[in-house]
Amino acid sequence: MRCWPGRPAPRVADNARMASETLSADVSNTPTVAFVSLGCPKALTDSELIVTQLRAEGYGTSKTFAGADLVIVNTCGFIDEAVKESLDTIGEALAENGRVIVTGCLGAKAGSDGGNLVQGVHPKVLAVTGPHAAAEVMAAVHRHVPKPHDPFVDLVPEVRAEVRAEFRGIAGIKLTPRHYAYLKISEGCNHRCTFCIIPSMRGDLVSRPIGDVLDEARALFDNGVKELLVVSQDTSAYGVDVKYRTGFWDGRPVKTRLADLAEKLAELAAAHGAWVRLHYVYPYPSVDDLLPLMADGRVLPYLDVPFQHSHPEVLKRMKRPASGEKNLERLQRWRTACPEIVVRSTFIAGFPGETDEEFEHLLGFMREAQIDRAGCFAYSPVQGAAANELPGQLPQALREERRTRFMAVAEEVSAARLARRVGAEMQVLVDHAPALGRQGGRGRSYADAPEIDGTVRLLPPAKASRTLKVGEFVRARIVAAEGHDLVAMPL
Repeated sequence: MRCWPGRPAPRVADNARMASETLSADVSNTPTVAFVSLGCPKALTDSELIVTQLRAEGYGTSKTFAGADLVIVNTCGFIDEAVKESLDTIGEALAENGRVIVTGCLGAKAGSDGGNLVQGVHPKVLAVTGPHAAAEVMAAVHRHVPKPHDPFVDLVPEVRAEVRAEFRGIAGIKLTPRHYAYLKISEGCNHRCTFCIIPSMRGDLVSRPIGDVLDEARALFDNGVKELLVVSQDTSAYGVDVKYRTGFWDGRPVKTRLADLAEKLAELAAAHGAWVRLHYVYPYPSVDDLLPLMADGRVLPYLDVPFQHSHPEVLKRMKRPASGEKNLERLQRWRTACPEIVVRSTFIAGFPGETDEEFEHLLGFMREAQIDRAGCFAYSPVQGAAANELPGQLPQALREERRTRFMAVAEEVSAARLARRVGAEMQVLVDHAPALGRQGGRGRSYADAPEIDGTVRLLPPAKASRTLKVGEFVRARIVAAEGHDLVAMPL
């Protein structure tokens, strides 16, 4: 089983990760499924739900396409590069196996003839579903590879020995390392940004019941998760669709609202000495309610905010929910309330109609806003996006040139902010520590989300008796900054 978790704005090229490393070995004489997950962490949580159901029903896993009874590909369809990767992966699976089910965002995308894009390119796939469609995927699996176990056994997957090692109670199987996990709190989005087709694929905002979210979070913490990464299409909007209605958890009322959810997650995390990290937070005024939790260290002082641009006219063409001037004010207010806050963001260079002046405004914003971590995409037309019809489409070469210039400024800002860390002591979550870390290891500080930000390179401990262990925290003194990363001595 292979899994390529996506990144909101990758710092380095994607690395393949075998999800079979997370799952148990195949069981003899049981049907096996190979699974590829492409795209963002939100898609990864969909994959985890499907894999959990597969394992609960007794299906085995295959490390190769050729060795499987069936292949499932969870696709991404956001930008052209992701579409190509998804279609290529489907083609590879068909060539090596021939029995392929497709799900995910690309599965909901129409081709130029109005038919399904995937089926138009790969007519031999067995079934195609859209995103967040575990039931439909499992129905397709059952049609082509019958269930291997009695339905009465299926009702109690937690007692199955081959599942128990990876199954995290209510949370199910996770495709991430055991010490961190993604928690999706809602599906879909109410915005209609002109460059985006996510609402057409995933629909409008649908918030999960807050009791269900907290139950899953508790199960993850109880099973050893030390970092919980909260994700959705629009985390700030959690509860908007249900008018922030009051739900119940552990017999007590709690509002379906991000600030209330964060408060409860902080309480759960504190009991386990764990972190809570927030992703995809739109810069609404309500975000201010989170700052006291961050200032007190109860929620990580880290916000992943997709600003996309700074110039009011560009943001207007994008139909983004905030203006650039307000964003600068918000950043200043956040840093006043919580000086340790780290902000990561993504931007688009070369959006249709972007003038030289508007682009220079973006570079000025980066310098003034002092965004700690920034990624940038050169604008890419996406089939079905409203931005395709906007006047002033820029040449590809100019879009790429502006992206390069933006990243030069972004890296300059990031390097300067990282240099300020030298000499400080920080808590580091260990991600990699061969030989118990006697020759060093690798981890992350509160400023670093997995796979999209930098890392902390841990030097060999000064004391021979000092060891490092994956999934544990270590205090370390920062001794140097190297590009996007820090170097630290364990204390």
